[in-house]
Amino acid sequence: MFDDPVPGGRPGEVEHATRQAEELAARGVHGVVLSWVDTAGVNRVKAVPVGGLASAVAWGVGMSPVFDTFLADDSLTSSEHLGGPDGDLRLVPDLYRLTVLAAQPGWAWAPVDRMTQDGAPWVACSRSLLRRLVRRAAAEGVTYRAAIEIEFALGRGDAPPGEFVPACDGPAYGMTRLVEQSDFCAAVLSALASQGVDVDQIHPEYAAGQYEISVGALDPVAAADRSVLVRATVRALAQRHGLRVSFSPAVVAGGVGNGGHVHLSSWLGGVNVHAGGSGPYGMTAAAESFVAGLVAGLPPLAAVTAPSPASYLRWQPSHWAGVFACWGHETRETAVRVVTGMVGSRNRAANVEVKCADLAANPYLLLAGLIGAGRDGVASGAALGPEVTGDPVRFDDAGLAEHGVRRLPSGLAEAVREFETSPLTKALYGEVLAGAIIAVRRAELARTAGWSPERVAEAYRWVY
Repeated sequence: MFDDPVPGGRPGEVEHATRQAEELAARGVHGVVLSWVDTAGVNRVKAVPVGGLASAVAWGVGMSPVFDTFLADDSLTSSEHLGGPDGDLRLVPDLYRLTVLAAQPGWAWAPVDRMTQDGAPWVACSRSLLRRLVRRAAAEGVTYRAAIEIEFALGRGDAPPGEFVPACDGPAYGMTRLVEQSDFCAAVLSALASQGVDVDQIHPEYAAGQYEISVGALDPVAAADRSVLVRATVRALAQRHGLRVSFSPAVVAGGVGNGGHVHLSSWLGGVNVHAGGSGPYGMTAAAESFVAGLVAGLPPLAAVTAPSPASYLRWQPSHWAGVFACWGHETRETAVRVVTGMVGSRNRAANVEVKCADLAANPYLLLAGLIGAGRDGVASGAALGPEVTGDPVRFDDAGLAEHGVRRLPSGLAEAVREFETSPLTKALYGEVLAGAIIAVRRAELARTAGWSPERVAEAYRWVY
């Protein structure tokens, strides 16, 4: 796993970058995109000519820390610690994740870590935060595998500006819809394969013009990187095919939105703790406590898993959005779905799916939050509550209490209050980063105060 960057590069790293730059140039690559995700979940970039890769690895590329308090519409807010015109950071590319972009000829891409000009990891760098969390777990013999599903709505590129017109008319999950966008879907598979992304599935989804890509699991940092890369690839291919793509939680108000469901498994000594145990559905005691920690942590983590005002247009009961903090076996209305996998493959395939996340979330903050919540459950020996079957919406308040079920926050304001008062989120993200999350969410709330659902959907439609 990539270590924290150091000024001047680690031994042999600059030489390696020089060789990589020569190889990229020989393949017709002219520029390298340096990519990170801000607090609002927007993928921000700088780019360098391919000949500048070695210098970027050694000394980074300058970028203001103000982007930690950018909103989704590029306006600014501030927190107690961040915001304003002062300061500079260095963007340092991860050579191990460097990828030639199949859908953008002449370009390569690399995620970055951010460090200060004094050479220290930037306290608000979400990628560094996630890596530190994973590294601490690895020192205890615990590793994680994660994957983020990518749902998106495909629109016509010739639609009136700002409007969404579905690019296909076929039924949900239907072959007709795949035929209608056969060339595009084939191009996605080809491009992702050439970029080293193993695709498990690609298929039409439920909402108008909606598709989903499921990718293979990796270590959490690489899984977050992959989520960013896949979306950039899909966006570039859509443009090349005369289409437009939205990953927004709510492309149109009142419909089924785009999720970013997370699949997560924990491994102890190389053994999947979600299979082969004596607990429910083969869970070990560690897996039970991990799931219990996830369920308990989801209400205060809502400001991370569902960070946009548009997220709460998607969070509707009976829409498979997982708006109730509870767990169930293969239950698609619970926030945590225990997935056992097919018999004969369970030692590899068993995992948990967190359904309440969407793609407005910064994937590094998202995975750090979920892993942190699960680890908190394991550390405390948390007991797993009752399993929920069917749709939790059928319970009245007494039934919810009996089953230990909580409705997740119904709006971003409630989510921010939960986040701000939670010991879990303070410990996970630290004062500076937690303050930025709170400030950005509150500013998004202020910006959209009094807006109709239709206006909220329109405002975020093409941001994500």
